[in-house]
Amino acid sequence: MSSTEPAPAPAPAPWHAAYPAPQATGGEITREEVLELLKTVPLDKRDFVLVDLRRNDFEGGTIRGSVNLPAQSLYPTLPTLYALFKSAGTKKVIFYCGSSKGRGSRATGWLADQIEKDNFDGMKSLALVGGIKGWAGAGGEYVEWMDEYDEKVWKKE
Repeated sequence: MSSTEPAPAPAPAPWHAAYPAPQATGGEITREEVLELLKTVPLDKRDFVLVDLRRNDFEGGTIRGSVNLPAQSLYPTLPTLYALFKSAGTKKVIFYCGSSKGRGSRATGWLADQIEKDNFDGMKSLALVGGIKGWAGAGGEYVEWMDEYDEKVWKKE
């Protein structure tokens, strides 16, 4: 690079850089455990909620009954979400994204921080091991429990 060429622009900061890193780690839950919950607990009796954190990569379907709360908007709304979950008697909040290693683990930690701050032991913040990719990749009964499942999307993986 010559002295007359401008320096390359620095890479933009990741979306989560605007928020503090979680202090807690939360827990994990396997797809087998989540499938069992879905199969055995009627929708009107559920004390758990599935949260799909994907925003731009939401194609291919989602686990049945999930709510979509993109990770990029989660942190500022967390106190309100926590209060809603707590007042509803939610015992498990299960977060997932593509792999649950980035957005999923970060969201799990943020909610776990909120739970610890409130000194509340009636709720667990959990990340779905393997995320939606692991769920869809397991095939069979797992994809039967997906809304808007599109096999073509998962064949690209």
